[in-house]
Amino acid sequence: MARRRSAQKREILPDPKYNDKLVTKFINNLMLDGKKSLAEKIFYSSMDLIQSKEKDDPLALFKKAVENTKPVLEVKSRRVGGATYQVPVEVRSDRKQALSIRWLLSSATARTERTMEERLANELIDAANKRGAAIKKKEDVHRMAEANKAFAHYRW
Repeated sequence: MARRRSAQKREILPDPKYNDKLVTKFINNLMLDGKKSLAEKIFYSSMDLIQSKEKDDPLALFKKAVENTKPVLEVKSRRVGGATYQVPVEVRSDRKQALSIRWLLSSATARTERTMEERLANELIDAANKRGAAIKKKEDVHRMAEANKAFAHYRW
């Protein structure tokens, strides 16, 4: 970690198709090896798949999926007198969004459909309907925080 000052947050530009900053963040996380045009192609074609399957606004479904996978609590390790405790803490709003995007992408990648477009579309549909691997990950994190509520007084 830097000793002098913290890094400045860069201003992120909205994406060209939906004019939304959340979509840009999602595409940036989807991108591998700097291939942004490929990431955009994957995201937009999965949104088209969602449009054809669900017959409603894919952007609204995407935002609902991200909102449904945002965690409220998480555990952080805290060392107290030789023992390490898992202390439940509330999640900052920017970290909530980052975790949600990360979990959606990792669970979409782990799916068994043929193309990434299909995987991403189906994972977003599942997350919007409160099922799927990303929702399970959020519930696991909440369960872990709930189980370690006894150590909440070690919060810093």
